[in-house]
Amino acid sequence: MAKLINTTGINTVNYLADYSKGKFRMISKTRAGWITSSDCRLFENDRLLKYPEAIISGYKKGALLSVEFCPDGMDFYITVFARQGNKIKIIDETILAALTVGTINQLFYNTNLYSQNQYEVVKAKTWDSTGYIMNKPQLKQTETKSV
Repeated sequence: MAKLINTTGINTVNYLADYSKGKFRMISKTRAGWITSSDCRLFENDRLLKYPEAIISGYKKGALLSVEFCPDGMDFYITVFARQGNKIKIIDETILAALTVGTINQLFYNTNLYSQNQYEVVKAKTWDSTGYIMNKPQLKQTETKSV
């Protein structure tokens, strides 16, 4: 995994990188304001482990409160994402490394995950750039003239 650059000071954990199978549980807020828990279906768990950004991008802005992960063969859940109000309290490094500027700007612009200073440090130029991993400079395409 590429080196994580975190100037925002968000607490990170590193659990997901150690497991290739497991199941996810999402704790979210409904439109009515109730807190609810949802276990992901089997096919979703594999997809979420393969595409970590999808773990926190599948809910409307402000709805997702916490994500828990149960490693395959275990009977306990580990918190890999937690939000309280406008503060991200904890996030797994695998999720943070996969986050794009677009996801952060759309769903977490009012939290401590969003930071223009962070974007400058990692040289993020577009919404497709990663927000917490150094981005490679874009090569400009030069026009070629035919003779």
